[in-house]
Amino acid sequence: MSPPATVELERHPGWALLRIARADKRNAADRATRAALAAALDELRDVRAIVITGSGASFCAGIDLKEREAEKAAGLPDTAGEEWMDINVALRSHPAVCIAAVNGLALGAGLTLVNSCDLALAAQSASFGTPEVGFGAYASMAGPTMQRSGLTRKRVAWMLLAAPRLDAAGAERWGLINEVTADTDLLPRAAALAAEIAGRDAVALAEIKQTLDRLPPQAGWREAMEYGQTVNAAIRARRAAASST
Repeated sequence: MSPPATVELERHPGWALLRIARADKRNAADRATRAALAAALDELRDVRAIVITGSGASFCAGIDLKEREAEKAAGLPDTAGEEWMDINVALRSHPAVCIAAVNGLALGAGLTLVNSCDLALAAQSASFGTPEVGFGAYASMAGPTMQRSGLTRKRVAWMLLAAPRLDAAGAERWGLINEVTADTDLLPRAAALAAEIAGRDAVALAEIKQTLDRLPPQAGWREAMEYGQTVNAAIRARRAAASST
């Protein structure tokens, strides 16, 4: 008998839902989960929106540290960090709009997953944190991605050094997430948002998504607006190329 799937994939018209299914392990990303997420993202390049959520009371409590330590003790190569980085880079470069539906606890690498998604919704009971300093370590992915997400230095420092559990209202106020919903409304709201996005032009969605990372951070007003003109030109060119094939 094959082991149970650690990631459940549901396809809907134009969009898909990925659910991490390790509720008994607070959805910590073990090797099987990392491989399943990577494979699913590769498979779903035909959809326009992807919702990522967890099961039970957690979104994702980070990388499975028990498995990681056991593998190190067995003399196996430590590839967990590299694999998780690859997944988060894949989210950023994916043509679909990626939406985190944070149903519960998002810690460390789980918070990184939220940061790497384009949009994020959270249930009222969700909470966010980077507990790594308590183990004498740096939140090596959540820290940098919070900074790249535009949080102020003081707020990033608070998360990394004081290591609080930030509630959903605080995460929305800080800009870590876009919207807070009632717990029972989270997945219906995420589904409605994904379906709405799925009804939009795929070329425009993919190009607009890429502008969020490509716009030069020090660009002046004119340079920024000129860049915007090149984005529309790219959309028109890709659409024309697709219609001619």
